[in-house]
This record gives sequence, C-alpha cells and structure tokens, in this order.
Amino acid sequence: MSINSKYFDSIRIRSGKKRSKPDTPQCQWERCEKSGTHRAPAGRNQEGQYLHFCIDHVREYNKNFNYFSGFSNSEIIKFQKDSIIGHRPTWKTSSENAARASQHFSHLRSGSASYQNRLRYSFNLFNEQAPARPRQRKLKTLETKAFAILGLEEGVSSTKIKAKYKALVKLHHPDSNGGDRSSEDRFREVLQAYNLLKQAGFC
Repeated sequence: MSINSKYFDSIRIRSGKKRSKPDTPQCQWERCEKSGTHRAPAGRNQEGQYLHFCIDHVREYNKNFNYFSGFSNSEIIKFQKDSIIGHRPTWKTSSENAARASQHFSHLRSGSASYQNRLRYSFNLFNEQAPARPRQRKLKTLETKAFAILGLEEGVSSTKIKAKYKALVKLHHPDSNGGDRSSEDRFREVLQAYNLLKQAGFC
C-alpha cells in the first residue's frame, strides 16, 4: 500500500491506554467491605431491582430469602389461586347473561334440516368404517398348480372347489371305470391337489 493511498488515512492506531473497567459496587451487607460481584433479587414488588453482595453474603441472603414473608396463610392461598390466571382480573357471569347468550346462539341449533343433515353427514365420514374387503394373498406355486389340476380359476369359492373335486373323483376313480386303472395317475393328482387346497384353507 502506498503512503498516498486513501486507505492509509483510515487506519487507526490503538492507544496505549487501557480501558478502565466499570466500578464494581461494594457489598451491601452491613459492615462488609468486599466487592458486590453477585446480584440478588430485591424482593416482592421490586421486580427488576437487585442487591449486590459478595459471594459469601449472596449465599446467606439466598438461603434466608422468602418471597412470602409477611403473608398470612389466606393471602398465600389467594396468591396461588391468582397465579393460575396470571393475576389477571376476571368477571363473574350471571345466570341471566348465560340465558341471554343461549338465546342469541339458538339459531345455530335450530337451523334448517338440510344444514343439519350436511353437518351430520360430515361427522359420519369420520365415524363410518370402510366395508371390510376379503383378504387376498398371492398364491404359492403349488397352490396355483393345484387350481390348474382341478381345472378351476383362482379365487373361486370353497363350494365350487368341493363340487369340482367330487366330479373328478367320480370320473377317474377305478371303481367308477369298471376297474380300469388307466386314469389312476390323474385320480392321484386330483386327490393331492384337493388336499393341498384344503390344508391351505381354500375349502
């Protein structure tokens, strides 16, 4: 940076003087000459005001501090009740005022039938449950094959499964064919397929 630069004039040199620390007040405890480095609340009805004590005396002050000193038991109970409403003023409502307010808002209760029906319907939307749907799960490979062996589509009722099973048994059973065992393998497949579906809960 050159000496003639405009920034050169804006440079400030810190003075060698040390800044003086603000004076610490003296401890306000009687006959104490230490510094009052610690604050303590001044008391009731003096919110935002503090007393200054040294570390030993602020401990002593806080140990003996009682916000309700000088209060009777009834005054303490009243203070506790008022603290619930934040010590704000309240007004009593008479029965006449309540009756007047009830008449004023009576038109809300005795509205038109169509309005009340719409209101009732809006609440029923939350109360009514959706109709239960039958639980469907993905069929296993053997279950799909069993339906195919019986010649049925997936998802048919148990009554149709039983009726189809009886018809196939009657068709392929050796006794029904005069002792002919040519369709005995088919009969076993039908029997195994039906037992599998029965164990799986389809019939």
